[in-house]
Amino acid sequence: MQIDILGSVTVTVGEQTREVRAAKVRTMLATLALEARRAISCPELADELWADHEISNTANALQAHATRVRKVLDGPSRTRSASLLRSVPGGYLLDIPADRVDSHRFLQLASDGAAALTANPERARVLFESALGIWRGPALLDAGDGLRCRSAATLFEERRLTVRELLASARLALGDEARAIAELQRLVAQHPLSERFCELLMLALYRAGRQSDALYLFRSTQRRLDEELGVRPGDSLQRRYSEILTQDPALVRSDALWARHRPSGRDGLVAIR
Repeated sequence: MQIDILGSVTVTVGEQTREVRAAKVRTMLATLALEARRAISCPELADELWADHEISNTANALQAHATRVRKVLDGPSRTRSASLLRSVPGGYLLDIPADRVDSHRFLQLASDGAAALTANPERARVLFESALGIWRGPALLDAGDGLRCRSAATLFEERRLTVRELLASARLALGDEARAIAELQRLVAQHPLSERFCELLMLALYRAGRQSDALYLFRSTQRRLDEELGVRPGDSLQRRYSEILTQDPALVRSDALWARHRPSGRDGLVAIR
């Protein structure tokens, strides 16, 4: 049994993928999968499925959707008493290990990769690539508009962005500037106001012998920050510019990737979960 939510919501048993056609069934299944083996109360599930809409009999409506979820999960052979979807006092619980849900596996691989990055960038590269390979599309693509699923989708997309950044860092640590540049150019194009992406791409360009391109990138980012936000580049980005301008020998060392970049929030090396 595997439940995938990094893309459309799907259930796979063996080699068979079971279609989840009903929107509310997808929402209920995804909400429970986010908290595998943890009970979710009926009011929380109701909020996710119907938000501010009035439902005449919430308990019956949830029970009906739970029956449909069980049909998807269990197939025709499993009895209700042995179902993977369990009724618990005041709520429901999806009784599967967390690693049977792709989002949990993604977070674990990302966390392991971040922990390995400075000491073993090759292992980190493999872990990051495996984490990104799990994705099939936007997180919780068809799981509805409930607050819990939308918040989770935003979190997963942020973590995905972090992993892409850290994968580029791992490639740089391994001397693979060409692939790092290709990935960082995509990130900068998608997030042109991100100073961290700009800084990493400048370093990659410099290490690839493209000092003038690195300096041009700084100036274009500086101009964009001024025009769109009315701010100057931060200290870290300005220092990187000065180092590249003067061809600082420290730029070729691996610790140039993270000497001034400690774990904190989205950009952190280990703040991944």
